[in-house]
Amino acid sequence: MAYSIDLSGRVAFVTGASSGLGAQFARTLSRAGAAVVLASRRVDRLKDLRAQIEGEGGDAHVIELDVTDIDSIKSAVAHAETEVGSIDILVNNAGVASTQRIQEVSEDNYDYMFNANVKGAFFVAQEVGKRMLARAKGAAPGSYTGGRIVNIASVAGLRVFSRNAVYGMSKAAVVHMTKAMALEWGKYGINVNAICPGYIDTEINHHHWQTGQGQKLVQMLPRKRVGQPKDLDAVLIMLCADESHFINGAVISADDGFGA
Repeated sequence: MAYSIDLSGRVAFVTGASSGLGAQFARTLSRAGAAVVLASRRVDRLKDLRAQIEGEGGDAHVIELDVTDIDSIKSAVAHAETEVGSIDILVNNAGVASTQRIQEVSEDNYDYMFNANVKGAFFVAQEVGKRMLARAKGAAPGSYTGGRIVNIASVAGLRVFSRNAVYGMSKAAVVHMTKAMALEWGKYGINVNAICPGYIDTEINHHHWQTGQGQKLVQMLPRKRVGQPKDLDAVLIMLCADESHFINGAVISADDGFGA
């Protein structure tokens, strides 16, 4: 007997959806039946993705969002719920990365990373979470009580890497944030979990894997390969499903064994 997970009737809000993992997450949730809200600063890219999803018969909506701007977060979430309906699933994916030796990190470098990866992720989850809480308490209308929040952290938040201190620190904060939200919101049926991807081949880093340094890194990986965005599909769908109601506060590595 086949087993399937159906997200029909659910609204999923995906940040950082204009490229890479975010775009893949949006396509995957749409294929599972969810209406997807594509949120990012790069609206033109979002419109292209919307056309792709609609071409496959899915339901997609474009919302401009800058996660480093609190007003933008509040406006985007309100706009999404007005246009599409109550948000049932949040994939908190938007973030940035850069590499420096510790002694080279400037205040601007540090703020750039933490504003997007920690502050932005926190206040997006808070804004969506407030609305999920209101529905759970009967203070706001909605067809679905509870919710699913999936924060995208990184194996770098669990393991120390050279020249990656500030990025790793920011993702470690996301891991801790996930557990804190799970503890406080779990009793309201809101499950908060994190995925910690390892090295994934996306358009941003694709060229790197062809370089000597990139190939050297690939040879250090357990199975001498980098992942593809679709390799995270199964864990994402599992965490977003109704059937995952007993999975809360989990931090799941998807790194081909690299962080073991």
